[in-house]
Amino acid sequence: MSTVAAANGGRRRAAALWRARELSILGALVVLVAVTAAITPDFLSAQGVKDTFLNASILALLAVGQTLVVVTRNIDLSVGSLVGLVAFTSGRFVLGHPDRGVLLVVLLGVAIGAAVGLVNGALVSFFRVPALVVTLGMLYVIQGLDYYYAHGQQINAADVPASLLNLGSGSVLGVPYLPLITVLVMVAVGSYLRAYPSGREFYAIGSNPDAARLAGVPVRKRILTAYVCSGGLAGLAGVLWLARFGTVVADAANGWELRVVAAVVVGGVAIVGGVGTVYGAALGALLLTTIGSALVVLRVNPFWQDAIAGVLLLLAISADRLLSLRVTRALRRRNVRHGG
Repeated sequence: MSTVAAANGGRRRAAALWRARELSILGALVVLVAVTAAITPDFLSAQGVKDTFLNASILALLAVGQTLVVVTRNIDLSVGSLVGLVAFTSGRFVLGHPDRGVLLVVLLGVAIGAAVGLVNGALVSFFRVPALVVTLGMLYVIQGLDYYYAHGQQINAADVPASLLNLGSGSVLGVPYLPLITVLVMVAVGSYLRAYPSGREFYAIGSNPDAARLAGVPVRKRILTAYVCSGGLAGLAGVLWLARFGTVVADAANGWELRVVAAVVVGGVAIVGGVGTVYGAALGALLLTTIGSALVVLRVNPFWQDAIAGVLLLLAISADRLLSLRVTRALRRRNVRHGG
């Protein structure tokens, strides 16, 4: 019984450390907003706050899907290019057909994303091809399809139905649709991972895949599900990208792979799997977006946004390593104390 209590105590200690990590991200966000607002008061204007949340919504949505993959010790580098493919394809789908409703466009985007995720997941889980190789290859495949399909064309906002554009600019009770959709998805996925045994299995796989397999966890099925969900949410993000910006080209969201991974890892999701929440990932996305907005109002070269994201990614990975070592030492001390 004492050994079980020690293990539970170790898990609680680990969870507390990573909750502190998420709180530190929230603290950094508050400090950033306060400093920027002190220099430029317009930063906290109603429109400024609205634009920040709108810009963060798509990144946070992608981060939620990426979290499912990362907690299983995998990664999905194809989400940025997938957003561009779905955004352009959705635009072509409604071009000249204003009668095609928003729900139909959303279903199309999610279906395309889920299909790509299914291919990624099958190659990673059943054929055991390294996730980095699979998703990097898929990134280039999708980019090739984008350019072949687009032929240098673009979708103009004037050709997009007003109902779809309203999804990107409209609101309900003063709350814009995009952040509302992201929050609903985040809460649904977060609740599933926390409250359902099958959701907790994602963390078990990331913590120790071999032990999870021996315990009867359907590892391949869960990894496949993670990739399908990530792809489906990237497809939804592609539709929302079209709704938000109206005018899109084939390489929309090009280079967002770093931002999504950075948002997830900065938000406390361990790159080695098994630890983290979708709420932390969304906080990471909000922090990175706020940094970008702050740089704009402070008239700093936008190049620094990617540079800062890279620095934060390195710091987050280093922090993960330090926290892991600290937890490991704590567990060893407890095992020794309890005779384990």
